[in-house]
Amino acid sequence: MAKVKTQFVCSNCGAISQRYLGRCANCGAWGTLEEQVIPSEKIDRKNRVNLAGQEAKVERLGQVSLEEVPRVKTQLDEFNRVLGGGVVPGSLVLIGGDPGIGKSTLLLQVSGQLAGEGIVLYVSGEESAAQIKLRAERLGVEDEQNFLIYPETDMGQIRKAIDEYGPEYVIIDSIQTMQQPDVNSAVGSVAQIRETTAELLQIAKTNGITIFIVGHVTKEGTIAGPKILEHMVDTVLYFEGDNQRSYRLLRAAKNRFGSTNELGVFEMQQSGLVEVDNPSEMFLEERIETATGSAVVVALEGTRPILVEVQALVTPTAFGNAQRTSAGIDRSRVSLLMAVLEKRTNMLLQNQDAYVRAAGGVKLDEPAVDLALAIAIASSYRESATKATDAFVGEIGLTGEVRRVPRVFDRVLEAQKLGFQRIFVPKNSLKKDQTVSGIQVLPVKTLREVLDLALD
Repeated sequence: MAKVKTQFVCSNCGAISQRYLGRCANCGAWGTLEEQVIPSEKIDRKNRVNLAGQEAKVERLGQVSLEEVPRVKTQLDEFNRVLGGGVVPGSLVLIGGDPGIGKSTLLLQVSGQLAGEGIVLYVSGEESAAQIKLRAERLGVEDEQNFLIYPETDMGQIRKAIDEYGPEYVIIDSIQTMQQPDVNSAVGSVAQIRETTAELLQIAKTNGITIFIVGHVTKEGTIAGPKILEHMVDTVLYFEGDNQRSYRLLRAAKNRFGSTNELGVFEMQQSGLVEVDNPSEMFLEERIETATGSAVVVALEGTRPILVEVQALVTPTAFGNAQRTSAGIDRSRVSLLMAVLEKRTNMLLQNQDAYVRAAGGVKLDEPAVDLALAIAIASSYRESATKATDAFVGEIGLTGEVRRVPRVFDRVLEAQKLGFQRIFVPKNSLKKDQTVSGIQVLPVKTLREVLDLALD
């Protein structure tokens, strides 16, 4: 009997080691090496062939057909926005998120809507057909003839079902439960996820079938499995939120057919996910107008300007070292801006604890939030409130200057629509022919200048 050969594969990056190591030599992660059996015979790699048996062929660039493939729009405009305008036929979309956040709910609603455009095959490796039916009735998903449910985890059987029924849309819930019979590895391992996704990619590209994949996330918030998984798919969406709030954020981290960092906002209700038409009003509806440590920034999420309240609480430290705590904003950015405030505006902040957050659970990572964040910190430190009708946009440099940010005109228009009377923007950021009535645009050059105008 031949000896069984094994190898160790990192579940984080997919690196292969011939012996067990406590730490991966490639990515440096601890305890991620998993033992896998090496197949005795080399797996026969097949050419890219569609379900009709047609093989891919070499073509000249000028001979490639440029037939327009129209996007398919769902009834959820927020979902269409994040995808770049609708569902692209033949695309492979990966949706990740924490357990219970609503990934399966979102795709079940979308499946019911897409069933009116073509055949939908919903493949579930986590629920039975009866369980899916119960959830569909709660969500009000209509019993469409084109909506097919298939509780299966074997990729060989799934490919046969796709060949038999010829669906235009396939949902895989979830990729961690699928398995390839030819791969001698545990379900959910790096090898299983890689081979399963590779086959789904071939099915999508050779037959023009749109495939949605649900992916579980790790405790660090990344998609579980090899990093190559995100490189193979066309679009990566993250479903964010928490169980204590009813709002859910759908964010695009990668999109070959649209803008990245696009954001869609939904509200989880008893009947399912309901889209929020005006997220800015949602993020500002609970703001206290006379509170200190509050400032409004017009952030840019993909192609959409959104007004978000930035809150800061600055108090004298009770310990030896001052604390810097943030939620929704990078903590290193908070420390940098506090250093600029102390150096350029003579504020003694080194002995002050700072607690900063972006209201509503949204994550702000663009440089344009610097000015609003600095004003919120200064407002809390000075116990001086900003005006409720003021908004702030701008990046702050280390010398205290307010630097330009992209698409300032669109940000000003969004602030004007929501009734703001003044907006502070970097100097010379607007062209002379770009004027907006109903709002006062204040071009500023330094952080000290903004503090003198915004805080009494």
